Amino acid sequence: MNDTILKALNIRKAYREGSISTQVLRGASMEARRGMATAIIGRSGSGKSTLLHILGTLDTPDSGSLMFNGEDLTKLSDSQKAAFRSKNLGFVYQFHHLLPDFSALENVMMPLLIAGMGMRQARQRAAEYLSLVGLEGKFSSRPSEMSGGERQRAAIARALCPRPSLILADEPTGNLDAKNAQAVFDLFTTLTKKDGAAVVMVTHDNSLAARCDRVLTISDGVIADA
Repeated sequence: MNDTILKALNIRKAYREGSISTQVLRGASMEARRGMATAIIGRSGSGKSTLLHILGTLDTPDSGSLMFNGEDLTKLSDSQKAAFRSKNLGFVYQFHHLLPDFSALENVMMPLLIAGMGMRQARQRAAEYLSLVGLEGKFSSRPSEMSGGERQRAAIARALCPRPSLILADEPTGNLDAKNAQAVFDLFTTLTKKDGAAVVMVTHDNSLAARCDRVLTISDGVIADA
C-alpha cells in the first residue's frame, strides 16, 4: 500500500514587485504520508510558509506539480480548490482565528456545518473533539473567556473534527509558553495519528520538530532531509 497522500515535485515560486523578482522556491520537492508527521524547518525567509500555502492550494506555484491521490491540484480552478480544501484539509495556525462572538462549541461546529453536516451530528462531533482536547467544561465559553492554551486546543479541535486526510500547521504552538506548547503538540500529534492523517508542520522550534516522524530543512528554496 502506498501511504503517500500528497507529493510536491519541483515547486518553483517567485514574487514580483515592479521590475524586481524574488525567487522564493527553487524546485522544492517533498511527500506527506498517512499517519506521519513531517516538520519543515529553516531560517526566516527560506520559503517555509510559501511552501505550506502552496501545499494547501492557497497559493499557486509558477511551475511544478502537486499530486494528491493521483490528481494534480495545480490544474484545478479556484472553486475546485476551495471544494478540495473543505473536504480534505485541516489548517492550524499560530493564531487561533476563532470567531469571537461564538462559543467554543459553535466555533468547532462551523466547518462541519459549512460542509453540509446536520446540526445534531455536528454538535455531537464538535463536543467529541473538544472533549478529546480536554475542553469538556468550555463548550459555552467564548474565546475571550479562555486561556491562550485553551484557545489553541479549540483551534486544533476545529481543524481535526472534519477528519481531514491532510493537516497543515504553521507554527501551531508559536504563541504558547514551553509547557503549553509541549502539551498542545503532544495532543495534536496523538489525535492526527489516531485519525490516520498526514501532517506537515512548519516550525521554528527544533525541539518540537525533532519529535516528528521526519524533519525536512528548507534552504534557498530547496528541501533536504535534516
